[in-house]
Amino acid sequence: MNIKSLILSLCLCFLFSDFCLGQNVSGYKTEKKILSFQEGPQNITIDEVNKKIVFSVPPFVDLTKIKPSIKVSEGATLTPASDTEQDFTKPFNYTVKSADGNSVIYTVIATKKEGFGMGNPPSNGLPEQGKPQTRGMKTTFTLTFDPAKFTVQTQEFQGKTVKVRAFEKIIYVANPVDTTKQILNIYVPEEYFNGGTINGYTAASAPIFFPNKVGGYMPAQPATFMNSPQGDRGPGGPPSQAVVMALSKGFVVASAGARGKTSPIGKAPAGIVDLKAAVRYLKFNDKIMAGDANKIISNGTSAGGAMSTLLGATGNHPDYEHYLKAIGAAIATDDIFAVSAYCPIINLENADMAYEWQFNKIQTYKGRGGEGTLNETQIKVSEDLKKAFPAYLNSLNLKDNLGKKLSLDANGEGNFKELIKSYIVASAQKALESGLDLSKYSFLKMENGKFTSVDFDAYLVYMERMKTPPAFDALDNKSFENNLFGSATIENQHFTVFSMQHSTAKNASMANKQQIKMMNPMNYIGDKTAKTSKHWRVRQGAKDRDTGFAVPVILATTLQNEGFEIDFALPWDKPHSGDYDLEELFAWIKDLK
Repeated sequence: MNIKSLILSLCLCFLFSDFCLGQNVSGYKTEKKILSFQEGPQNITIDEVNKKIVFSVPPFVDLTKIKPSIKVSEGATLTPASDTEQDFTKPFNYTVKSADGNSVIYTVIATKKEGFGMGNPPSNGLPEQGKPQTRGMKTTFTLTFDPAKFTVQTQEFQGKTVKVRAFEKIIYVANPVDTTKQILNIYVPEEYFNGGTINGYTAASAPIFFPNKVGGYMPAQPATFMNSPQGDRGPGGPPSQAVVMALSKGFVVASAGARGKTSPIGKAPAGIVDLKAAVRYLKFNDKIMAGDANKIISNGTSAGGAMSTLLGATGNHPDYEHYLKAIGAAIATDDIFAVSAYCPIINLENADMAYEWQFNKIQTYKGRGGEGTLNETQIKVSEDLKKAFPAYLNSLNLKDNLGKKLSLDANGEGNFKELIKSYIVASAQKALESGLDLSKYSFLKMENGKFTSVDFDAYLVYMERMKTPPAFDALDNKSFENNLFGSATIENQHFTVFSMQHSTAKNASMANKQQIKMMNPMNYIGDKTAKTSKHWRVRQGAKDRDTGFAVPVILATTLQNEGFEIDFALPWDKPHSGDYDLEELFAWIKDLK
């Protein structure tokens, strides 16, 4: 071939290169292939020669409601469309048509693989899922749930044997910074692997109960079915039976560990970021796990109650995205279906004012900080904080059930206080109707066999003050909450302007505004950028002295004003504790729509 012929051949090849690459001379793309077919995070076989696709699902998956994500050649169309629900109980055909009008049919076959989610315990005895993979100098963990790694556990509860498959110590992020805390335990009733039902639930429809064991914003292990981490206690209460009771009622239980304030890598907002990442793991693996990840119900007490409210308030909010990406959270959403929170320690930047508005007249204390009488400086601090509270409360523009604005005057009196008193009266009445003798409580007024009012000042004497002022952002910068708002290099920090201005600590510093914002659910309820849970259940003991009544009442009223469903109460004589009414809790969940 001479030089001219070679040049001519190259020109022709270049001219018709589009044709050689799947495009004809008229400019239409001719390729018509299914490039990828995804149904959950699992392997799927595409046989291009025979135009056949085969995928497997666990035994409990409903084949009539599969929504695969399908990618086809550039310029081609797919019928039916990707991400539309189809029935795969028998072979199903998809048609791929190229831009030039030619088409090809792919047949898709779904199978329920024996042993998928029903395998034997791992032979190596290790409960951890997610095998680590080294990429360069960095170790990452798989985020795909392994249904074959489990142990069978049983225990007796309320006269029957509860048998579960326990998937424990699953690392739920790809880039963990603490593999002893960023772990997840999942428990599934054994009946679901045999096609059974419990309490009307199936393996596909069972809600996921998501309790956390966070207390005092400390590092937390996940809850367990057999052995109880951290005593498995709520603050001030007996060991919780929440996990076993939930399983006995047909729930799938998933509980995540989380980092906490005592570590430089556990300062705010690490704990809530970890729990969000665990929710994302559950949603990412929803199609290959038992339980409905669209019906996750969080539960927690005290700081754990705060975490539960944060999960409910901040769903999918971009404020947390940077932190989630840093630890390698699964690509999924983190909003949840419902919230159960016992005595949540929230609204920390305003809780000092609320506490002194309530306990200002009580100048003796017994509890945190020992026992004694407030000194002159503490009394002055209490007065200043009490005076500041009405302005904060009035700025919220909260409304009662009749649409009337809730407010307080300069002396702290008003219909907001009457609202709190009404919750106490309702609590006493419920206790009375349950058969409890309340005749010794002279601060309760009764008419015609019903309680009608409460002497609030006398009631507070009965309660007793627990904390010295400020209750949360201590002037010496040494409270539990000061520790929460530290940083990687600073152990403790202030988080209110008042305490920063009146600090007695040497070289005191203020926490970052964004850090403070991300630990308060009140900053997100009503924020259209967040997907807030529709269903809430909040309980604050009527004798809980850890925070003021105003804090949970503000939460409940805000939720109500924003149109969310809220079941709120102050259970009679209950201290700072949780999980004391589990039968009522699970009945509430059962009735959610």
